[in-house]
Amino acid sequence: QVQLVESGGGLVQAGGSLRLSCAASGRTFGFYAMGWFRQAPGKEREFVAAITESGAFTVYADSVKGRFTISRDNAENTVHLQMNTLKPEDTAVYYCTAHPHSIHTPAYWGQGTQVTVSS
Repeated sequence: QVQLVESGGGLVQAGGSLRLSCAASGRTFGFYAMGWFRQAPGKEREFVAAITESGAFTVYADSVKGRFTISRDNAENTVHLQMNTLKPEDTAVYYCTAHPHSIHTPAYWGQGTQVTVSS
C-alpha cells in the first residue's frame, strides 16, 4: 500500500511555471514507477507523464512534451513535475500516481492538487 500526497499547485499566468511535488509513504517507493495524470473540468482524466523506478526512463503526453519534466528522488520518496511555459489548457487537477506493475498502469492515486493557468 502506498499513500501519495501532492503539493505545489496554484494559480499562475500563462507562460509561467509551477513545480508539483508528491510525497509517498511506504518502503516500496523505489520499486514503483510513478506518474502524473490530470483532469480538467468536464473532461476525462488523462495521462501526463511517468518515470521508471530508477528514473532512467520517462514518458510524456504529446501535449506537455518539451514543457514538463518528471523527476524522482528515491532517497526522499518524492516525485516532482516541473511545468514550464504553462498554457490555460493545462488548467486541471493534477494527480500523483504509483505504478507497481507497469509504467502505463497506475494502481494508487493521490487526492490531487489544483493548477489554474490564467490567460
